[in-house]
Amino acid sequence: MPNLDLLKNKIPVAPLKIAVLEGSRDLAEKVDEYIVNFRKTSDLEHKSTLAFKGYSEDSYIAKSSCPRFGTGEAKGVFNESVRGNDLFIMVDVCNYSLTYSINGRQNHMSPDDHYQDLKRIIAAATGKAHRINVIMPFLYESRQHKRTKRESLDCALALQELADMGVSSIITFDAHDPRVQNAIPLHGFDNFVPAYQLMKALLGAEKDLKLDNDHLMVISPDEGAMHRAVYFANVLGVDMGMFYKRRDYSTIVNGKNPIVEHEFLGSSVEGKDVIILDDMISSGESMFDVARELKSRKANRVFICTTFGLFTDGLEKFDEYYESGLISRVITTNLIYRTPELLSRPYYLEADMSKFLATIVNSLNHDTSIGAVLNPTDKIHTLLEKYKAGKY
Repeated sequence: MPNLDLLKNKIPVAPLKIAVLEGSRDLAEKVDEYIVNFRKTSDLEHKSTLAFKGYSEDSYIAKSSCPRFGTGEAKGVFNESVRGNDLFIMVDVCNYSLTYSINGRQNHMSPDDHYQDLKRIIAAATGKAHRINVIMPFLYESRQHKRTKRESLDCALALQELADMGVSSIITFDAHDPRVQNAIPLHGFDNFVPAYQLMKALLGAEKDLKLDNDHLMVISPDEGAMHRAVYFANVLGVDMGMFYKRRDYSTIVNGKNPIVEHEFLGSSVEGKDVIILDDMISSGESMFDVARELKSRKANRVFICTTFGLFTDGLEKFDEYYESGLISRVITTNLIYRTPELLSRPYYLEADMSKFLATIVNSLNHDTSIGAVLNPTDKIHTLLEKYKAGKY
């Protein structure tokens, strides 16, 4: 685990506890297992002293829940004390698979429902926790992060509300626009990018990639994803291309201006494998358009890598594009809910983030620098060296 030398010289801020909202249960249990194993096998010099009380446990998951009344109203409950604990609350606002009853009718949980449950759990701690941290991989309302006309600023309002409730730090991944943290400039906000994990998943599945400028290219599907593509291209040492969207601003379809055409900027992709990078797949229409454009320019294999796979319009069109050879792989992380149908698809790869998230939680509990965690460049270079030598 990174920062091992720093951990040896730092005592924990307070005993660690993780409150898990039901939507993120699977990921939280994996994170908990990593932390338990690390702490039980670590040889920290002062682990037996009073300052490390509660340091090595069988589990750090607190007993908590959000039961509901028949009307659909709810409350947050802790079934154990969290007084004096360094409390991390994990929530997946995208897990629509969970349901609850309203007057006998089943209702699927929306991001709003998950966010309300998060506030309930914070309120249930009643100010007794030493520190409250929120782990929200997909940042709530992050797609409504800026104002372009008379409209609400939902993400900024949510961040301010959490800060007002006493949350010390918010941990998120690949925020749609991390500048939204300007809404809470005096509070902790950490935005992590899973570059290493996505690359590890791709290289682990595709053993015949040629990682050079003549055979591989990184593609940004729009101007908003440029910084991700620039980083990947520089680390891999290959060219980068970019599409930009020409939209019809005279009409609105499903709350947004429809894309008229994708224009491409960059060198030739003919005969090259291409990696398309973005923060999320929503309906997938942008990815389909980009994949189709790349194939029309005689690209070889098309790999789609995103942090979050929402798949709001289902998987049928992805199946169709895979079967016709327009896409070869779709890679997302396990930071949010994935359907069993998605996990069973032959083209789908999962980048496991549980160990990475466990490292973040453990480092923050020790109040140590997370610079090494934030910058995965060295790990990626080591991975590439192993891959090129045929040892990965």
